Amino acid sequence: MTATASTGSDPMTRERLFSGRHLPLVLGVIGLVTLGAFENRAVGTALPTMVREFDALGSFGLANAAPNASYLISLAIAGLWSDRRGPIPTLRAGAVAFAVAQLLVGTATGMPMVVAGRLLSGLAEGLLDVSLMVLVARALPAVLRPRMFSLFAAMWILPSVLGPVLTGLVTEQFGWRWVFLGAVVLLVPSWMLLGPAMRLSLKTPAPERSAEDVAELEAWRAALPWALAASVALFSMTLAGDHLEAHPVICGVAILVALAVLGLAAVRVMPKGTFVARRGFPAVVAVRALGGAGFTVVSAYLPLLLTLLHNFSPSKAGVTLSITGVSWAFGSWLQGREHGIQRVNVLRAGLAFMTIGLGITSLLAWTDATTWIGLIGWTAAGIGMGLSTSSLSVLTLDLSDQNNSGRNSSAAQMASTMSIAAGLAVSGTLLALNSSDPQPWVFGAIITAGAVLALLAFSTATRVRT
Repeated sequence: MTATASTGSDPMTRERLFSGRHLPLVLGVIGLVTLGAFENRAVGTALPTMVREFDALGSFGLANAAPNASYLISLAIAGLWSDRRGPIPTLRAGAVAFAVAQLLVGTATGMPMVVAGRLLSGLAEGLLDVSLMVLVARALPAVLRPRMFSLFAAMWILPSVLGPVLTGLVTEQFGWRWVFLGAVVLLVPSWMLLGPAMRLSLKTPAPERSAEDVAELEAWRAALPWALAASVALFSMTLAGDHLEAHPVICGVAILVALAVLGLAAVRVMPKGTFVARRGFPAVVAVRALGGAGFTVVSAYLPLLLTLLHNFSPSKAGVTLSITGVSWAFGSWLQGREHGIQRVNVLRAGLAFMTIGLGITSLLAWTDATTWIGLIGWTAAGIGMGLSTSSLSVLTLDLSDQNNSGRNSSAAQMASTMSIAAGLAVSGTLLALNSSDPQPWVFGAIITAGAVLALLAFSTATRVRT
């Protein structure tokens, strides 16, 4: 679908994101994305306190990696489900899984329950992410999609600014459990906001499928076992890394086996040409994997770094999450403006910002530089992430049609998830091996590796074309 075909000769004057026709979808997405953002920021802020309370610092990496492992298989299921049955059943299942996940974490009596809740949270996130992408692809003309994705990022501003502070205060005054139990209550109004958009989607006829579309669906179904194998491998690799010091032989073998399974699964589930960054959609997938891993792994460890190395309280350490949300939203807002710059050049600019920003952020671990210098670097990295991630989402839909938007969105997010989970597994192993007294070089190595991945994504982005 082109902008001209769907909106007329002057689409920008005829189509508005907040017009009556699109308003139900926009309001519903705002509610659900905002809730997910609050939950994400709550975990990042409260998790350092949780692992200390349960005396399980070595499980920090596992708790971070768990949702990425389940997110992977969830994306595969959601892509197939949404393309076959439409986005609404997938969306409903995601909401139920989200509620149960928050209850598990909020009532946890030890880290096993926390990890179980985090696994279910990843399942919910995959179902919700893909179903919302399919809703956007089916309901909005192409000309409005960049603005919708910038709105996605904008919905992270309030949770990022207030979420870490509120989470830190609630954690310090009442306990971290109330952070997660409160999310269950907030799900109800968010779901009610989405109601009109879901009813409208149910009335929209399903797109006709060609023989090629049917064959692609069957191929995607055949890849589901490999997606499950990749999820198990990622979780096993992280779990083995946490116990590597106590059981080096058994856990070492487990890690090697998990890496082999992960490699085989990646070949099976990723689009052909991804590993050589073939021009077009495979290059989009490769860039998303490299950039996503570089940024997200660093984001997971910054609050812990500030807590352990710079003596920040939980609420103060959450400032990194506030910076992430605001700067990411600003970068996404920039890419959604009428700037006349080719989408590929916007993507490369974002990846350049990310690379430089992560290099500066590493000063928090490598040197005695004041904290604000490193946080300025993190701000630049966040702007770069907003520019690049939203551009990659636009490129994914530009290279898709209504019959494969769910599968292509899933493939791009699966690549990112696999690389992020692998990065968290490796970094979690590194931290677990040094959990008795983490030295600055541990965090320095993690952040520097993130900068290298961002640089690789920048160099690969020249192969992205629509």
